Amino acid sequence: MSISRVDFCRLAALGVAAATASPAMAEVGTLTSSYTIYGTPGLIAMPTAEAAADSELAFTYSQFGPNANGTLSFQITPRLSGSFRYAKIADFHPVVGDYFDRSFDIRYRVLNESKYFPAVSVGIRDFIGTGIYSSEYIVATKSIGDRLRVTGGIGWGRLGSYEPIGATGTRPPWDFGKGGTVNANQWFRGDFAPFAGVSYKVNDKLTLKAEYSSDAFAREVAAGIMEHKSPFNFAVDYQVSPAIHLNAFYLNGDTVGANVVIRLNPRQPIARTGNERAPLPVKPRPSRSNAEAWGTGWIADPTNETGIRKAVGDALNKQGIKLQTLALGTTRAELKVDNRKYYSPAQAIGRTARILTHALPPSVETFVITLVDNGIPLSTVTMRRSDIERLEHAPAIDMFQRVSIDEATPRAVRNSELARQDSRFRWGLAPYMGLSFFDPASPIRADFGLKLSGSYEVAPNIFLSGSISKSIWGNLSEDPNGSPTALPPVRTEAGRYSAEGDPAISHLTASMYGRPGRNLYSRVTVGYLESMYGGVSAEVLWKPVDSQLALGAELAWVKKRDYDQLFGFQDYSVVTGHVSAYYDFGNGFTGQLDVGRYLAGDYGATLSIDRTFNNGWKIGGYVTKTNVSAEDFGEGSFDKGIRLSIPFEWAFGTPSRGASNATLRSLSRDGGARLEVDGRLFEWVDEGHGDALASRWGKFWR
Repeated sequence: MSISRVDFCRLAALGVAAATASPAMAEVGTLTSSYTIYGTPGLIAMPTAEAAADSELAFTYSQFGPNANGTLSFQITPRLSGSFRYAKIADFHPVVGDYFDRSFDIRYRVLNESKYFPAVSVGIRDFIGTGIYSSEYIVATKSIGDRLRVTGGIGWGRLGSYEPIGATGTRPPWDFGKGGTVNANQWFRGDFAPFAGVSYKVNDKLTLKAEYSSDAFAREVAAGIMEHKSPFNFAVDYQVSPAIHLNAFYLNGDTVGANVVIRLNPRQPIARTGNERAPLPVKPRPSRSNAEAWGTGWIADPTNETGIRKAVGDALNKQGIKLQTLALGTTRAELKVDNRKYYSPAQAIGRTARILTHALPPSVETFVITLVDNGIPLSTVTMRRSDIERLEHAPAIDMFQRVSIDEATPRAVRNSELARQDSRFRWGLAPYMGLSFFDPASPIRADFGLKLSGSYEVAPNIFLSGSISKSIWGNLSEDPNGSPTALPPVRTEAGRYSAEGDPAISHLTASMYGRPGRNLYSRVTVGYLESMYGGVSAEVLWKPVDSQLALGAELAWVKKRDYDQLFGFQDYSVVTGHVSAYYDFGNGFTGQLDVGRYLAGDYGATLSIDRTFNNGWKIGGYVTKTNVSAEDFGEGSFDKGIRLSIPFEWAFGTPSRGASNATLRSLSRDGGARLEVDGRLFEWVDEGHGDALASRWGKFWR
């Protein structure tokens, strides 16, 4: 069972907003808005060679006969897409009652459609799991005019089960064991059969689809839960909005069904951006002929510096930016700012620069602005005031070419340097929702309640933080013991924590961040680190400001908390930790490799790949393999999942550094389980470094 907690109000608002999102427009003959009953690009049950728009994220739900499929598909690159499916089959022999299945698909478009040649794609369905939907295919699609598209292909496995025309060897039987293993020995082997289809776009809203299916639904027919009377399938696709499609279909000459498709694209914000208050205009300096205005005598009067510091601090505070320090010279101003509002650090830098043109005497030509987070200086941007005055109405790239971005001085902000002592205490009361996905006995469980959170800034780099939650309604407690494994129950008792922890101290910690040396960052967190564990966690990160590579290490000693999630502990304790490598491959793709010891005492590694968009969207996946055997791990064989982060700024159009985060695991087990602790270094240090500044520099003048 996988449990995550999110802000309920914000999650609900994101859901409503998603229903009216406008994905990128498709190009006729290359892109598609059509998804199959299995949630992948295609016709009805058969695939096509079409691909979704780059970065498109599609949520589909299909119901036909005894089958219900929920699928998340992502167009990873313009050619490569992946899907995660959660299916329910009622009365599926030999299971008594409903059978739940999790599967992954992957497909690659080998050829793009051209004037004379079709698009060609290769795909593999259900390549990790029980193999119920296991199949492979090669498919071609060609557009004829603007409305008609025709498709033909060859399928193996399940897609080769109706009237095969040949075979490529013998397809070996699939012993999936505990599930979660790759069935590579079956790929493109055994009987193969043809399939074909056509779609016709009647108008901007309505599309008609028909296909000849090579899927005989052999397992469902053998179980007596479906009939297969015909290979011909028919469907009507209706576009409710650019983001929502409804499909009704007729399968096998016997079964009626329907599905809904919701499409999002990180590149297309739901809300119109720029809803924030406009920044101050750049204030030009007087002519140099005014020698008195350009004089430097002001520096001799300390009250001038005090007044400037107050004016800058007050103006920044109105913009959601906290002034930490300000040092003035006759021609140079150096300041450290804490950006608490804008997802783009460049937007915070730009607004700070505009304010300085109003507050500083004309003789100050050089602005040196350092970004600070958690009291730690991250990177320093140096610019000339004359460039700001000259390029205010020019493209942001012109300004970017004239600034320098360097590593900040490796010293945390001192308490005595604070320009403002207010706003150290912050708190909030908000609804929360706890979710459990893909439990074998129930696809979704949830808890709703209230969470009271607060933090206090003891010093610029030392924080006290805590939260208390109270459940109002839910059913997470219906599975108190989870699914047992041969390992210590480090995660499978999450349901019991939900049942007995009401109210619960979600976390209560003290954290200190530091800069032990050049390119080095550190963190120490102590207390009740998460809902199930308390102890101490220490971390160090090496990350040059302009480097694609970062290295880190974390070590923690933790003890298992009592089920009531108050102040007590159980007997179980463990030393856990990892060494980590992070690498930026470019185009938003980041890889992470963690090697070490996990909560159950097992040793292994986690490989993660994430794609981060300039507007804050992040989509990725991970896989963890440890020295725990598939039998000891239990169902699923090893840990794997999908991560999704949707920024509030993208959804609501107003500046925010917040995001709605979710992790979808195929099944949560005790093997490969890692400690959850807030404030891990790479997550926020990287956000204040050169790549983040460069990729989001387009908002410098916003």
